[in-house]
Amino acid sequence: MKTLLLCLCGLFITAAVIMAFRHSPQQNAPWPVPDKYKTMKNPVKFDKTAATALYNTHCKSCHGKEGLGDGTKAAQLKTKCGDFSSADFQKQSDGAIFYKTLEGRDDMPSFKKKLPDQEDIWQLVHYMRTLAE
Repeated sequence: MKTLLLCLCGLFITAAVIMAFRHSPQQNAPWPVPDKYKTMKNPVKFDKTAATALYNTHCKSCHGKEGLGDGTKAAQLKTKCGDFSSADFQKQSDGAIFYKTLEGRDDMPSFKKKLPDQEDIWQLVHYMRTLAE
């Protein structure tokens, strides 16, 4: 009986530790943005058709149709996907969103090579703005 109880306690503790570290602490850490990006304004005219196609191809699988971070791949990630509709996300400057999309962090990939034309990243910034709450 004692052995069974010890095994169950060990299993419970192991499960608790795994759950505690399931998401990277980085996800809650501030994401520093270089000064040159903080005040950037989107220089590209919004093309809804192009922006929607880019979002559906590159972002939707993780961030979901409405940008809530609930895409089909989101549950497989170690870090929580950003919610583009949230006030915290939307209060960022265009340049900050551009920088984070360009550079990536943790499970969020860099789009430098995936989208070498920076105008495409700016189109994504426009699209993310349409997902506000």
